[in-house]
Amino acid sequence: MEVILREEIEKLGRRGDVVKVASGYARNFLLPKRLAVAATESNKKIVEQEKQAHLRRDAKEVADAQELAKMMANVSVTISQKAGENDQLFGSVTAGDIAASLEKQGYTIDRKKVHLDEPIKQLGEFKAAVRLHRDVSVDVPVHVVREEA
Repeated sequence: MEVILREEIEKLGRRGDVVKVASGYARNFLLPKRLAVAATESNKKIVEQEKQAHLRRDAKEVADAQELAKMMANVSVTISQKAGENDQLFGSVTAGDIAASLEKQGYTIDRKKVHLDEPIKQLGEFKAAVRLHRDVSVDVPVHVVREEA
């Protein structure tokens, strides 16, 4: 069965692509969740209009994200944590902690957009990637210091 995708679906295609899928997959998953529509001529025209609107919206989002990235270029985060011997932290610094620290500085960033390879468990300086958009990300230096008693 041929369908037109209304949203990007991993390992299947992008928005507006005409793809051939199993009829059961289309009937039971894609169509009820409004992720795709049947590939008819009228639907192709409608989806093309939606695609153009989406491209305009996406271009605006990219521009906004790039502007925010320029503002965040000089931002650094300092987090104080309790630490034991050998600069080992009691607990760890997570993406949520970094997002909360950014919010205190006036940047509202969802914790899901802050990417750490693994939680920080040592004192020191680290880099956290903040994905503002699919195409725009900025590295934020994270300084983890010992909390004063």
